[in-house]
Amino acid sequence: KGALYLQPTEERRRSGAHYTPRSLTEPIVRTTLEPILEALGPEPRADEILALRVCDPAMGSGAFLVEASRFLGDAVVRAWERHGDTPEIPPDEDPHLFARRLVAQRCLYGVDKNPFAVDLAKLSLWLGTLAKDHPFTFLDHAFRCGDSLVGLSREQIASFHWAPEKQIGSLQQLLLRRMTAAEKLRGQIQALAGSDDTAQKAKLLAESDALVEHLRLVGDLALAAFFGEAKPRARETLRKQLETRVELWLGGKGDAAALAASRAALHDGPQPIRPFHWQIEFPEVFSRANPGFDAFVGNPPFAGKNTTIASHRAGYLPWLQTLHPESHGNADLVAHFYRRAFDLLRPGGTFGLIATNTIAQGDTRETGLRWICTHGGRLYAVRRRVKWPGVAAVVVSVVHAAKGDGPDRRHIDGRPVERITAFLFHAGGHESPARLRANAGKSFQGSIVLGMGFTFDDANDDATPLAEMERLIAKDPRNRERIFPYIGGEELNGSPTHAHRRYVINFGEMSEQEARRWPDLMAIVEAKVKPERMQLGDNADARRRKANWWLWGRYTPALFTAIEGLERVLAISQTSNTGAFAFLPTHMVYSHKLVVFPLEPYSFFASVQSRMHELWFRFFGSTMKDDSVYTPSDCFETFPFPEGWQQKAALEDAGRVYYQTRADLMVRSDEGLTSTYNRFHDPNEQSAEILHLRALHDAMDRAVLDAYGWTDLHPECKFLLDYDDEAAEEASPGRRRRPWRYRWPDELRDEVLARLLALNQQRAAAEQIGGASAPRKPERSAPRGATRRKRAASKSLGPLFGDADE
Repeated sequence: KGALYLQPTEERRRSGAHYTPRSLTEPIVRTTLEPILEALGPEPRADEILALRVCDPAMGSGAFLVEASRFLGDAVVRAWERHGDTPEIPPDEDPHLFARRLVAQRCLYGVDKNPFAVDLAKLSLWLGTLAKDHPFTFLDHAFRCGDSLVGLSREQIASFHWAPEKQIGSLQQLLLRRMTAAEKLRGQIQALAGSDDTAQKAKLLAESDALVEHLRLVGDLALAAFFGEAKPRARETLRKQLETRVELWLGGKGDAAALAASRAALHDGPQPIRPFHWQIEFPEVFSRANPGFDAFVGNPPFAGKNTTIASHRAGYLPWLQTLHPESHGNADLVAHFYRRAFDLLRPGGTFGLIATNTIAQGDTRETGLRWICTHGGRLYAVRRRVKWPGVAAVVVSVVHAAKGDGPDRRHIDGRPVERITAFLFHAGGHESPARLRANAGKSFQGSIVLGMGFTFDDANDDATPLAEMERLIAKDPRNRERIFPYIGGEELNGSPTHAHRRYVINFGEMSEQEARRWPDLMAIVEAKVKPERMQLGDNADARRRKANWWLWGRYTPALFTAIEGLERVLAISQTSNTGAFAFLPTHMVYSHKLVVFPLEPYSFFASVQSRMHELWFRFFGSTMKDDSVYTPSDCFETFPFPEGWQQKAALEDAGRVYYQTRADLMVRSDEGLTSTYNRFHDPNEQSAEILHLRALHDAMDRAVLDAYGWTDLHPECKFLLDYDDEAAEEASPGRRRRPWRYRWPDELRDEVLARLLALNQQRAAAEQIGGASAPRKPERSAPRGATRRKRAASKSLGPLFGDADE
């Protein structure tokens, strides 16, 4: 065990054990346990403190439990001194060391799926309570091996189902009888906490485990049914089969070997699952008057969706979603540890857990903190960006929550606040921002052409050359009626003038007979698009697209109607790390890679190009690799614009000056938006033109802040690493670093986001009171054969075609 403890850090990491330095464990343990001690009153007795139950659900090397033994041990000594009832202390120990040994054996619990980590944690507690004349601290009853996230409750075991409805009488009787006996034996183990009789403790634990083993088997078999099949119906069929065999076995007629084999299928293999049924493993914790743990502390593992799937058996992700209602498949694994800890707390209990910054973002926040905060939990202390001590380039968040009201004092990064939301902000709500009616019908995704065979493009082998397009128009000028300029995100961000280089054939929503009035173009589509369409699958959408092979994958009549009569629209590439908006003319077809806004004012441009909106869409949008994805429903329809932005002359002026200056700069430099903003965010770029653009951006931000009435905010941009990636600067050589940004500091970012969230909440409530609710999103496709829409499409696009060199 000593050799394992002294393994190099990397080897210990690979073995599943992890070490958290005391500079992190001490404040986390203290902030978690202080409210628990305060709830005992101003002068708690030692026995009251020793009755507390503290757990680490992924204990690794046991660093948090070692710190808990120190903290509670000191509290026990103070209680002894206060009440004058210090017990007889062994000659080789002082009161503090003796108290820590008592705490370790009576108060502390830990679980880890790696048996080496369990042994390492036991060793850590022994070293932390070391007394030369005493044996290894007995912790076998409380430090256990198993998967903290896979296990059943007593009710589920008695029902032989992960979604119990009716308990099985024989199982219920077996459970009650054996749990009562096991709890009594484990109570005797804890009563011997001050004794060195390790043999007696081990004997009592063996007897307790023997009583619980049948219940473990039943729980494991029920889970074997879940993980044994991929579909709910098949799982239920297998569960019923195993239930019948279990009932026969309990009646003395079953095949115990067959049941053991079914269990082994779960336990063995390349990705084994060792369930941990908390309520039967720690009966004394869940049978007391106020059942559950008093506190959880720890540093649970972080793993995204793909890592979770790759490192676990098939069915693990569906199990987590079954275990935790309203959870998302994309959530980080750490959110499920938060949920598990919260579920296993007693009312009034607390937890203090480490997580990545994603704990307050996206699906991870929805799965973890949002659910906790809307189901009786209260966040009372958070540290949002804590740099990991030492050489590790990691920044973590630390979250403290209570099951119930919790402490009256609440702090964010040490600053007193009135409340803490699931976003780890001091204002706003816990839920995702609401879609606002005021923003409805003002953002559109471009058209999904679905087939490069529709296009004329010299840079794509699947397209038709531009020379052929010109030949066909010269041959029959009517072909011009169905050929349109076509632009996507690459041209928007890459061209200094946002110029298109492609064209697209567009038959609108015509029938095949109508489209054949342009035989030259239909011949191209039939040769280049139809074969690809015929390879599509057999679902309803694929069948529709195959049957209408001459039409785009998704037509956008609502967009074409919205832009009718306008000279320009504002657009942004849906996937980009630039986050830049630009005006485009209306005489073209916009790719589905563009988000289009049929709004012309510079005041609108100023509002969305400002850092306020950038913060919003980067926080609430999704990502693809290192790029932000601008989804209108999440990024635009929820955004609370400044009241009356259309009439704000200062906004209009600031937006116009910034846009025109940027446009002139791109033409002079022969650079598009991507190259321009790479220079904009480069701390080594100090040219006069870029310095001027930065100053104009700051001035535009000031105008937008003033439009909100937030004159108390005085932002100052700095060159910093991208948000929530501060530690990447210290990454090892060769690691790809995320870019620098000329941006606001994190504290200002959080303040602005908190205000915007609160404003969204106010606007949504006002719309609801006024009888206005956000309308449904426009349908992605319309019924075919709608004559009115055909005319609208023809009217909107027909006369807008520009010359090839326009």
